[in-house]
Amino acid sequence: MKKTRFTEAQIMGVLRQMEGGVPAAELCREHGMSSATLYKWRAKYGGMDASLISEMKAMAEENRRLKRMFADVSMQNDLLKEALGKK
Repeated sequence: MKKTRFTEAQIMGVLRQMEGGVPAAELCREHGMSSATLYKWRAKYGGMDASLISEMKAMAEENRRLKRMFADVSMQNDLLKEALGKK
């Protein structure tokens, strides 16, 4: 997955500028990004502060780890069932 060029603090700064009344086209030109990126950020991070963003990222990482653990346990369970079924 591609890493973002912008940190959470930079994203929050851009969104604050947008809420302050700076036109979207000017923000995009100033920061070198597309308007689609700006609107995706607004949909994803709108109304959040920096602590909520870091908390959301931590939860996403924990969710990813738990999904991986579940997949491993599920695969082991299937292998055991298959091995016991053949005897």
